[in-house]
Amino acid sequence: MEGAGLRLLADSIGQWRGIVARPVASAADLKRNMEDLYQAIYGTDFAKLDVAGVKAIAVPAGENLFDLYLTLRDRIPEWHAKGAMRDGAPLALRSAMRVLRYTCDIIGEVAAGYARLAPGDRTHTAFEGPPEWTMMHPALRDGARVSIRAGDVILVRGQLHNSAAIARIGDADSQFSHVGIVHIDEDGQRWLVEALIEEGSTWSPLDDALGHGLGRAVLFRHRDADLARRAAALVAEYVQKSRAGPFGWMPYDFSMELAGDDRFFCSKLVRHGYVGASGGKMSLPSFPTRLTMTNRDFFERLGVTATDTFAPADFEVEPAFDVVAEWRDYRVTSNLRMQDLLMSKLFDWMDAHGYQFREDLRMGVMALMGRLTSYAPDIAKSLVVKAGFPKVPSNMQARTIATIGMLHDTAEPILQRLIALETDRIRTTGRPLHPREVQAELERFRAAQGGRIGYLAVP
Repeated sequence: MEGAGLRLLADSIGQWRGIVARPVASAADLKRNMEDLYQAIYGTDFAKLDVAGVKAIAVPAGENLFDLYLTLRDRIPEWHAKGAMRDGAPLALRSAMRVLRYTCDIIGEVAAGYARLAPGDRTHTAFEGPPEWTMMHPALRDGARVSIRAGDVILVRGQLHNSAAIARIGDADSQFSHVGIVHIDEDGQRWLVEALIEEGSTWSPLDDALGHGLGRAVLFRHRDADLARRAAALVAEYVQKSRAGPFGWMPYDFSMELAGDDRFFCSKLVRHGYVGASGGKMSLPSFPTRLTMTNRDFFERLGVTATDTFAPADFEVEPAFDVVAEWRDYRVTSNLRMQDLLMSKLFDWMDAHGYQFREDLRMGVMALMGRLTSYAPDIAKSLVVKAGFPKVPSNMQARTIATIGMLHDTAEPILQRLIALETDRIRTTGRPLHPREVQAELERFRAAQGGRIGYLAVP
């Protein structure tokens, strides 16, 4: 059984490589190849794999899968030059990359013995921890540790449910929720320039930003090092000046619109740096995310007005950037995968069945208190944060505060249910739940709820 299982894994990876190697002369070719790759990976019966055997070869297997991902990623400029990155091909490519990453996660989880964070524990700082958790591009690596340069773009994923919502809110399901650009000042200190909901556009010491309880991170690098350095310096100076202005900060842009430069969301901030440094010659994003939900209630509650936007994970298919390194903490990747699948289902239910959030008195009071604290002095806000409450910016509306609270309180019990199911599956079989099993369980759960799921209700 062990030999057969490992042969299945080797044969599967070989089959996937064969699909990636197929010629591409058109968008239709690329779309078909990526759809075939997705189905080949998703349909592999990993129940036949021997867990002990997989654990023994997990590191080289993970490296093989990452190499396959890099093969896809490195061919994007070629496919773009051919005009193949259109007509649904970018979406199919992103789906294939997503399922490939999940497969790599599961193998890493097996190698880590399905370890999870203990209560009170934090994830490692991104690009640190066990060396096998960080995989680097062999042609771009610079030593044993990840080397970070000015203008590098870092794509990350947090562990909150609103992070999962950001990752899944567009037409392309992704695994990332936030992005920032690295600036290195005259003293050599490294900063992450970013737009945060709570703080607006700001600088953070890079090590602090990468130690902020992340679950995964990818380092992207523009091929023009001078342009990258100028982009980082430009946006850092712009943000610094904004924080010295009459209001002392540049608020977060909840609209997700690309127009305007008086406020940013995370990827719009990075876009401002690169477009400005190139004198307008560079266009970002090359392949925008579409916010296609027909049930716009959730978007309206958050203040989102855009229909086309620049989502953080759009960097995954930007032709001018290379992947330098990818990191994940295998103690939380299973939870992130469950969150992703859950959030996709919640959004599907909103569209297919008309579910909308319905706040109660408790949530209304919480939103009102949040609004009141948003006008408090910084010292009072710090006391609120220390007490366990989130920091609320003054431009966040009460219904947005309530929606984030309702999203968490709706999703968290379902997530814990899924975690318990997977824990039991691992205990009895040694294997995690397949995504299709998670999706089936979620549909059973919805059918049993009678039109009410947490704060979501059918009108």
